[in-house]
Amino acid sequence: MNLINKKVTHKRFGMGSIVKQNESSIEINFATENKKFIFPDVFGKHLQLHDKNVADSLEKIIQKKEVELREEEWRKREEKKLYQKNRELRLEHEKLMKNHKLHPESQMVFWCDTEEQISSFSEWKVFSGVIKSGNNKGNTVKPIRLYQNSAVLLTEIDSSGTEKNRRILGVYMVKEDFIGKLCKDGNIPAHSKYRLKLSEQESDQMLFWNYYVNEKSPHKMTWNTGKHRYFDNLRMAQILIDIVELKSDPKERELAQQFLKHFCKMNQISVQDIPKPDGALMHI
Repeated sequence: MNLINKKVTHKRFGMGSIVKQNESSIEINFATENKKFIFPDVFGKHLQLHDKNVADSLEKIIQKKEVELREEEWRKREEKKLYQKNRELRLEHEKLMKNHKLHPESQMVFWCDTEEQISSFSEWKVFSGVIKSGNNKGNTVKPIRLYQNSAVLLTEIDSSGTEKNRRILGVYMVKEDFIGKLCKDGNIPAHSKYRLKLSEQESDQMLFWNYYVNEKSPHKMTWNTGKHRYFDNLRMAQILIDIVELKSDPKERELAQQFLKHFCKMNQISVQDIPKPDGALMHI
């Protein structure tokens, strides 16, 4: 909008004429001197245009600018809130990691149905489930034992439905910054690198009960209820060792070896000290 030579009246300096203008300021020639003002802020309270049509057009510009300023202020407030929230989460995360003590059973075994088998490997995550009863009924289950040292084992029962034939489908470390206590949506995502899927033939050779034993009923192979259960760190290491031995493809074998090395480092396990598998199937 060109305001050069437009007549104005200022509350203090009286009548004048606009002689210079840019995006952020205007200069007005009054009877005794020239004065500079911030544009368009000076209009409205301190300065009035004589030309009504131009004044109306300018008012629309000012209103639009005020709306933009309010939106910008709102955006900055929201950004500040988000920054503060993320900062608090980060500090809580750092505190939890600093004070974290390794739990001897901080691994998870998950029972995948047909649909979950597809989604688990396409999205590389599992859902911890929903609480079925009590005061927290309907809330998602928090996988409180899972930290950066944790792996998730994916299993299924074959078409015969015999528990002793439960097969291992794959395994992954949890995402690098995952902390179960902070997991609100129940989704347990995979590490960006350490994730292994077994072929059909490999799964047939990796039976879960070769490694797992229910301490309360060591001679029984029953899953009972629920989609998942926590699992011993050493038993998970046993599984990883056997997966390494099972892999014939050089690239897959190398990744499995790196997975095992990373897992043992995170769980403070020496590979030499890992005992041989001693699951329930070994005692039949």
